[in-house]
Amino acid sequence: MLQTLHKFMRRRIPIYGMNRGSFGFLMNEYKPDDLYERLAKAKTNIIHPLRMKAEMIYGGTGEALAINEVSIFRLSHQASKLSVAVDGKMQLNELVCDGLLIATPAGSTAYNFSVGGPILPINASLLALTPISPFRPRRWRGALLPSSASVTVEVLEAEKRPMSAVADHTEIRNVVKVNISEDREIGIQLLFDPGHELGDRIMAEQFRH
Repeated sequence: MLQTLHKFMRRRIPIYGMNRGSFGFLMNEYKPDDLYERLAKAKTNIIHPLRMKAEMIYGGTGEALAINEVSIFRLSHQASKLSVAVDGKMQLNELVCDGLLIATPAGSTAYNFSVGGPILPINASLLALTPISPFRPRRWRGALLPSSASVTVEVLEAEKRPMSAVADHTEIRNVVKVNISEDREIGIQLLFDPGHELGDRIMAEQFRH
């Protein structure tokens, strides 16, 4: 589903997915009968991707879009050291961890949730900034940011502690600086059966046990 959304995200084509696998959070139940009728009744949810811009240690830059999250991971046995700025203001001078991710509401139930991040309602104008195995500061467990925020992550001691930046399935290795912000110019139209809308599913997910 993510591959399809990435392929068509700039063409403003409504996309209706049916799940043939194990989970399929962005898809509807698989029922081929009365498909045209289901499509006619489907409700539209619009989501916006994150744009990742990365600078590499030895020069060069790369860009990619993420529907779920942008993740920054360590590439060696040593913990990473990062600094985090939001809208140009330094918030963390040094974060020692295995990595960091920024998730959209649509992606907040995926990897973000598995590393202890919050589930965000689909209509919330928020992003989840979540550390991966944080060591210091010991009590910092992440932050909720307005969706308009621009997050800049710098890799400290980048050659000694190399890191990779991943936007969904696009990886850029040996990064030294990564900027992440929501791209409001791209609106992805997801179609869901009535009563099965993404907002309802995210709400229900918060009460699962």
